[in-house]
Amino acid sequence: MAKNKINGLAQSILESESTQLRKVAKQIDKDVIKASNLIAKHDGKVVVCGLGKSGLIAQKIVATLCSTGTKSVFMHASDALHGDLGIYNPGDPTILISKSGNTEELIRLIPILREFDSPLIGIVSNMNSFIAKNVDIVLNGTIDKEVDPLGIVPTASSLVAMAIGDALASVLMVKRGFKEKDFVKYHPGGQLGKQLGLTVKDVMHPIREVAILKENSSLSDVATLMTKKPLGAALLLGKNKTLAGIITEGDIRKAIASNKKTDDSINVFINRSPVTVSSSMAIHDAMKLMEDRQSQISVLPVVDNKKCVGLLRLHDLYQTKLL
Repeated sequence: MAKNKINGLAQSILESESTQLRKVAKQIDKDVIKASNLIAKHDGKVVVCGLGKSGLIAQKIVATLCSTGTKSVFMHASDALHGDLGIYNPGDPTILISKSGNTEELIRLIPILREFDSPLIGIVSNMNSFIAKNVDIVLNGTIDKEVDPLGIVPTASSLVAMAIGDALASVLMVKRGFKEKDFVKYHPGGQLGKQLGLTVKDVMHPIREVAILKENSSLSDVATLMTKKPLGAALLLGKNKTLAGIITEGDIRKAIASNKKTDDSINVFINRSPVTVSSSMAIHDAMKLMEDRQSQISVLPVVDNKKCVGLLRLHDLYQTKLL
């Protein structure tokens, strides 16, 4: 292909797919809600079925449903006719995925699935197809055209079908009240699950490892303390280890820049009302608290029941993400 035909092609493909998605999004909402209502009222599993690329899309949708609290299994359309129908319990809903809506193997399944009392949901790109006319709920994934250079490769149609699956899973999450703690339960070994499952207590530095100031500590005193316990900050504690303030490495630099003498008190640089976290806060939330602000916070005191119990560093949260 000539170079001038390649330039801008990737951008054009993505923009065209985005256009197709926006078109489908305008008319899919009510039908997705109907499908979610049908699925949510059933205590069993959802069976998702497809063939070829639609089969791969079905597997992705199954993975998303399972990870977000909806029991789901994939059934290959051909294997279904050779023993795999044994996975069914009466009433298990089935999602049939077919771009044309006329996939022969799926058409042959429809009367059989009716015998299993399986409510049928179709994700199709042809509303005049056999499947569209013979399922209980149609999720219309009709596109104007595929976006590859030949206009025949399942590109936009595949993306739309997967996006409809994401929309269905998301609506079901809301209906079921699916929360982060539930996501952790289903993802104990995944990186995101680990992050959501960990709390500040799991990664913070206990108070014994933190530099502790005294009132009227000098710049020299603070520098010495923070060199012995190099966590980027020192804490000022009051009675019963209540938090009275914090000074950070940044504050030390400000003191030096203001020509403070090493034996001068640095009380003026102590933050007496710092942002704090509890040891029970999820590290995911703690990271958002530290990052989602105009001026990023690199260290936070950890306070439980008015008692300072440690120090949390943003660096430690980044290290946890990399594990």
